Amino acid sequence: MGLLDNFYKNIGIDLGTANTLLYLEGRGIVVQEPTLVSLNNRTGQILAVGEEAKKMLDRTPAHITTIKPLMNGVISDFETTQEILRYFLHKIKNQSFWSRYKTALVAIPTNLTEVERKSVEDVTIAAGAGRVFLVEEPIATAIGARLPVEEATTNMIINIGGGTTEISIISVGGAVISKSLKIAGQKLNDDISKFVKEEFKLLIGEPTAEELKINIGSAIGVEEKLEMPVRGRDMATGLPREVVVKNTHIRAAIHRSLKAIVEETKTLIESTPPELVGDMLTRGIYLAGGGSLLRGLDKFVEKEVTVKTTVVDDPLTSVVRGLGVILEDMNKYDAILSNQQKPKQVNL
Repeated sequence: MGLLDNFYKNIGIDLGTANTLLYLEGRGIVVQEPTLVSLNNRTGQILAVGEEAKKMLDRTPAHITTIKPLMNGVISDFETTQEILRYFLHKIKNQSFWSRYKTALVAIPTNLTEVERKSVEDVTIAAGAGRVFLVEEPIATAIGARLPVEEATTNMIINIGGGTTEISIISVGGAVISKSLKIAGQKLNDDISKFVKEEFKLLIGEPTAEELKINIGSAIGVEEKLEMPVRGRDMATGLPREVVVKNTHIRAAIHRSLKAIVEETKTLIESTPPELVGDMLTRGIYLAGGGSLLRGLDKFVEKEVTVKTTVVDDPLTSVVRGLGVILEDMNKYDAILSNQQKPKQVNL
């Protein structure tokens, strides 16, 4: 058995709309790259995957397409998703000695249908895994943040990813109540692009919108004056033009989407058993996912919901770290793995 262990390893996969992260048993996080692939439409050949494909985004000729195979956390292009996973898994194998992965834990949104869940299992096995366990993102996030998920107390997680925001209340190893929204990082990028188009009559691409969000975006007013020069195509002349965008512009652009996340959070709390709501005042709310890195988002949520809000350590990797914790001690978390049924969904 010891010899076989050198050839078979377990792996955790956070297959996100924006980024894919892989955790390899015994080694930690080995891949953290965009979920993107650049494809030559004429030949069907894959030109680039991950970081290399991101460099091509909105910069390619007509016969090259940069594809995001997941939309709102759901696989929309099965074959491309399979190729991306296969590429990352083979990339790890080239640095190691084993030839196949024994078990794969894959993080999924809470609202997937049975067909969508089956699709995730199929694509992971096709990419090279032996067997697959699906772990809902809020559970993985809470474990990655070292929260006491198995205790009879409230662990409220708001995970703002690329395609979806997962709002969940976890207790005794499962999601008591959960909601998945299609308002997340990608939507904020779209909001910024739309605002710049309407306010400055300037067309910008998604990479520029994301850069604005990261560099000068905030959920609340900040003391420091933040601004950034932005280049794009003038809608009137069709020629290049540069404008200076301020942080107040970005805050105005994304305010409605952030408000919607908060309103959904309030509605979820209203549907939660009273005892768990009482625990929430003591335990607070935890923010995770790349979207939680937005300046002042924790203060914004805290002010709106009137509950102490904290961003978990290294929120970008909290899901895959949670999968890693489970992988390193599968026996301890056997009850959680066997209990991953769809939690109650709130019809809002």
